[in-house]
Amino acid sequence: MPPKLLVRSVSPEILRRAAEIIKLLGHPERLKIVEVLEAGEATVSDIQEQLHLPQAIVSQHLAKLRGANVVASRREGVRVHYQLVEEKVPHILHCIRTCDM
Repeated sequence: MPPKLLVRSVSPEILRRAAEIIKLLGHPERLKIVEVLEAGEATVSDIQEQLHLPQAIVSQHLAKLRGANVVASRREGVRVHYQLVEEKVPHILHCIRTCDM
């Protein structure tokens, strides 16, 4: 049985959102950031320490991810905690981890 075509079986809005997420995750540093957040909430400092990236770079990537509603933030005093909110991202990470590259 041939696979269903995306064009016929998925709404244009869902396709648009999927393309937006795929485009955002097309950057290696953003992939690493969402992988850190897959394990739970983290601050910019937490992410910076785990990935050995400059604070400014982590903040820029988080701003893009937040702008696309892939991550959300909450403030606790002077610290901002980020969490992954887009449910498709763990599935995408799983596909990347298990594909034969």
